[in-house]
Amino acid sequence: MYPKVLLVALAFAALASTYAAPGASSEERSFESYESSEAQYSFNYAVKDESSENDFGHQETRDGDNTQGSYYVQLPDGRLQTVKYYVDGDSGYVAEVSYQGEARFPDSASYESNESK
Repeated sequence: MYPKVLLVALAFAALASTYAAPGASSEERSFESYESSEAQYSFNYAVKDESSENDFGHQETRDGDNTQGSYYVQLPDGRLQTVKYYVDGDSGYVAEVSYQGEARFPDSASYESNESK
């Protein structure tokens, strides 16, 4: 068993060394950070299809470690659910969920009459 453990440890060490930055010293390789402080983007999309009653969308903006956005979806009960969120550095994902409208459900009599058709 000892030779297998040694073999696995050597394989991991070899694999780890392949991810180091070219030309970096061994000290720089071991403390290299993969955080993305340079990322910048912005996107949005929206879908509203009357025939299928699909209504949803998403928008997001990122500048370094600061990300913020929102998305929404029309729920089957008639309400619109909206989630606004942000991530700023080490704060993690912070979301605020809200609903617009009032939930509507078909009454049991109309549902039963539609099933018999």
